[in-house]
Amino acid sequence: MAKLYFYYSAMNAGKSTTLLQSSFNYQERGMNTLLFTADLDKRYGEKKIASRIGLESGARTFNDTTNLFADVAEELRTRPIHCIFVDEAQFLKKEQVFQLASVCDSLNIPVLAYGLRTDFQAELFEGSKHLLAIADILEELKTICTCGAKATMNLRIDQHGNAVRDGAQTEIGGNDRYIALCRKHFMEKLYGPVLVKSG
Repeated sequence: MAKLYFYYSAMNAGKSTTLLQSSFNYQERGMNTLLFTADLDKRYGEKKIASRIGLESGARTFNDTTNLFADVAEELRTRPIHCIFVDEAQFLKKEQVFQLASVCDSLNIPVLAYGLRTDFQAELFEGSKHLLAIADILEELKTICTCGAKATMNLRIDQHGNAVRDGAQTEIGGNDRYIALCRKHFMEKLYGPVLVKSG
């Protein structure tokens, strides 16, 4: 049976790079892939997945109402599909995560989803929450904090580099708006040093 994979991380861990390399590996062996990304991320152009190191590929886009199962089933009428790749998977809705699971279970096509685990307030994104709940395989992609420790959190910053505590969950941006940090430094930036008294 095909499996649903969720590759998650903080920002700048190379999620898109890994996705594009994996898709290329399939294509190099004569297999067809189908790529999806969120339509609200147009930093590198429309209908495109692009990585910070310059790799890019065309992709279908999804929004809140896209039926991913129906899209895949429709594509299967014209050609065989050997693997589905989803970038920006944190923006999926619960129903869409379940649709991807059905792609695996009913159509027997593996799905590899890549996304952030949490937002700038340390809250789970809807898509990430449900992928963490039902994916067959969970894999953390690593990146590092400014201190050298593993970064797990996404700090939103303003134009002066100050931490932002409030705002909409979704705000598209790169290094100008977000910094990947370890939990300790994320908490310090948001709330200042915390002293824990013993006894």
